[in-house]
Amino acid sequence: MPETQQFDVIVVGYGDAGAAAAIEAADNGARVLVLDRAYGGGASALSGGVVYAGGGTRQQREAGYSDTVENLYNYLKQESGDSVDEATLQRFCEESPGMITWLEEQGAQFAGSVAPYKTSYPTDRHYLYYSGNEKAYPYNLTAEPAPRGHRAVAKGLASGKVLWQSLAGSAKRKGVTFLPLARVSSLIIEDGAVKGVRYRALDQAHPNAAEHAKLTKRTGKIGNWAPDLVKKQITKIEKLWNEGSVEREARGSAVVLAAGGFIYNKEWVARYAPEFTSISPLGTPADDGQGIQLGLDAGAATAKMGNVTAWRFLSPPSAFIEGVTVGVNGDRIKNEDLYGATHGNVLMREFGGKGWAVYDSVSWKKARGQVWSQTQIFQKLQVVFLMTIGHKKARTLGALAAKMGVDAAGLGKTVDAYNRGIADGSGDPAHKDPELSIPLLKAPFYAFDISVDSSSFYPIPGLTLGGLVTDGETGLVKRQDGTLIPGLYAAGRNAVGVCSNSYVSGLSLADCIFSGRRAGRHAAAQLRSADEREPTRG
Repeated sequence: MPETQQFDVIVVGYGDAGAAAAIEAADNGARVLVLDRAYGGGASALSGGVVYAGGGTRQQREAGYSDTVENLYNYLKQESGDSVDEATLQRFCEESPGMITWLEEQGAQFAGSVAPYKTSYPTDRHYLYYSGNEKAYPYNLTAEPAPRGHRAVAKGLASGKVLWQSLAGSAKRKGVTFLPLARVSSLIIEDGAVKGVRYRALDQAHPNAAEHAKLTKRTGKIGNWAPDLVKKQITKIEKLWNEGSVEREARGSAVVLAAGGFIYNKEWVARYAPEFTSISPLGTPADDGQGIQLGLDAGAATAKMGNVTAWRFLSPPSAFIEGVTVGVNGDRIKNEDLYGATHGNVLMREFGGKGWAVYDSVSWKKARGQVWSQTQIFQKLQVVFLMTIGHKKARTLGALAAKMGVDAAGLGKTVDAYNRGIADGSGDPAHKDPELSIPLLKAPFYAFDISVDSSSFYPIPGLTLGGLVTDGETGLVKRQDGTLIPGLYAAGRNAVGVCSNSYVSGLSLADCIFSGRRAGRHAAAQLRSADEREPTRG
């Protein structure tokens, strides 16, 4: 018989969603066990550590920006669509300013220094920025733009790791028990209610544990951006775990599934989102849908499984937004000042993942001058590639089209319409911000390939957005018929959430915190209610 452990709340997955659930449950009196397939952190720790928050955070006010809950709601309603009900979105927005405060209480740090230019991720001089479509058409028609991307204070790409470490440290101080290298194989269900989990774990005292930890540390960040480079090491890590793991089970009154999405499950991506099979998976190998499968095995419903974010960022440098993007037929893709995943979604779904960004010599020269001041190291590497061997150049647009493999008449028509709108004052036909709409007039002309298969040096990374359907008020998982599964919760990318319709930077982590806290709070409250109903024994 496997060893059995007894807790109140069991959390499966230890990224930001799992950590938030654990903290909230512990704060409300629950004994909490967290199980993670790796060492904790997951995709959250590998992320940019950006939390999308507004409605008047301290950082927004210090930077001189006025934002309200209503304004935040008006913007996010456009992004979230029908991914959550109106009451849930309203509650998300109302709690948004306090979310940053709560994270600071757990040990995270944020600052109000705003990036003065459009960027996909700011340098270490700036920790607050316009991280979505706030300034872009048509989003700016119904909501006043405000910077809402709150990046955790840290150097370089460490913001995600530092944010998660703050949460994990807080959970540890509150008495949460964490067991790494533990893979849940099934839920324990009794009388229709979830009562625990069965899992296998590699004990830290096992001889394989030290080598497993060393290889995992070496491959984590590289695997996030270039998974093909570490395939052999991943196979070795898997073998070490298989050789040393043992079966166990844990019982409690509630289980919170926070095990991430399924971007590393090629079969599922091909089934649910065939347009996105060529993108570079962003996350960890544990983002294989196992947490979603656990819910399905319990009779849960899923939604938004075909929604995948594809990040085709044009900036930094910010001058790269001044060009036009076209498909192979020469047609305009969309206004280039859209958030990279919003623009990328159109590229993938409507243009077959094939496209080019086109510039004249004025914008190209301007972009060159911005590279070193506007980029982090990973962005520098990509831009250096684009500006050296990764672009095409020609004296005329027709000659450039030939080198690109793009219809010359279509490209000429698109550029003519763009230039004419700027010249006659009617504006860009695609409604790009006038400040970023610069005519393409001066030769030579330049272009680089923004296709999904353009180059391993310029990938389109992405993650899945769909998952288990949950109740907006409690976080309990729903069955196909809409009824709730007692004792089973889901959070983060294991579930459908605020970001499941349309992703912008920081919205997934914000949803992880929101949904994780919701699940942990309700699970602990149900435990207290059960204790209060328990008759006094004398």
